[in-house]
Amino acid sequence: MKEFIKVTKALSDPTRVKILKMLQKKMLCVCEIQAALDRAQSTISKHLKILEDAGLISFEKDGLWVNYNLADGTQSPYAASLIGNMRHWLEDDPEIMDIMVKLPEIDRKDIIK
Repeated sequence: MKEFIKVTKALSDPTRVKILKMLQKKMLCVCEIQAALDRAQSTISKHLKILEDAGLISFEKDGLWVNYNLADGTQSPYAASLIGNMRHWLEDDPEIMDIMVKLPEIDRKDIIK
């Protein structure tokens, strides 16, 4: 039951749900997520750590960059199920729609100069 609670608690915050929806579209670094959500880097990093601990996201290092993406679901069957279902959820939510419009315009090369 602990694993299930960890996953559901990770999804109990609107910012973390928004991050997952963004990662459905493409792999992102902290600065890109920060730009899309207009939050402090430290706040985004804390949210990412919670999502990672719940098995919902993973990361890979690419030189100086740390790229985040949706987890493959092998760590937790609960995370895998929710990741799969979330692909179809909240597509018509106004906040999610606004973020999805902004997302293609956000590029780490423009943010870090």
